[in-house]
Amino acid sequence: MNDLAPALAVLNDLDRQAVVHLADELRDAWTKRQVFRTDTEARISVLNDGSHPTNASKYWQCIREQTVMLDNLVSLSFDMRRNAIKRERLAAKIVDSTDPLDAAEAKVDLDEAEWGQASMEQVARDRVREIQMWSQLKGELDNGLFDTTSPNTHQAHSLMLELENRKATLTPGSSQSEVINVLGPLQTVKRIYDFRIEPVAPDPLLASAL
Repeated sequence: MNDLAPALAVLNDLDRQAVVHLADELRDAWTKRQVFRTDTEARISVLNDGSHPTNASKYWQCIREQTVMLDNLVSLSFDMRRNAIKRERLAAKIVDSTDPLDAAEAKVDLDEAEWGQASMEQVARDRVREIQMWSQLKGELDNGLFDTTSPNTHQAHSLMLELENRKATLTPGSSQSEVINVLGPLQTVKRIYDFRIEPVAPDPLLASAL
């Protein structure tokens, strides 16, 4: 966490004393605040059994999450490099400026850029942590019983189970669109991929919604 001096400089005496009194606590809170998802959130909110009912579907969701984090980390690296150049330019401007106001303005911009740098470094560290977390989860899920080279291999079976889970939540009060959005794909996946031996009869609830 950067020096609090820039913020303290604009506060009145009472507010400044309050922040100074809490400085250690604020630094601690800033350092350990949650940036991205925890292991618990990944397992329960993202990889829950309702949305991802098979190990394969969970594994491939890990792939999606991990690569999004990687893309964002690389994009952030460009911002950090630009910010480093910006800080060098501002530092030089402060030294070379003959106008005190220009120098003062550059110092404000430099303070802001330094605070931004600290925040970006924190975000980068947590992106790396989450990339590692998804790697660990992938390792746990890969039991050797599904294809880890193509997501298409598992999707019909996984989607069918997910749609069955969603079907279980439908009630007579569910809207027509809710029914069609669940039972239409469910009936289709069963028909196309022949998960049943017997012909698939139209679901009565789907028929009533059409």
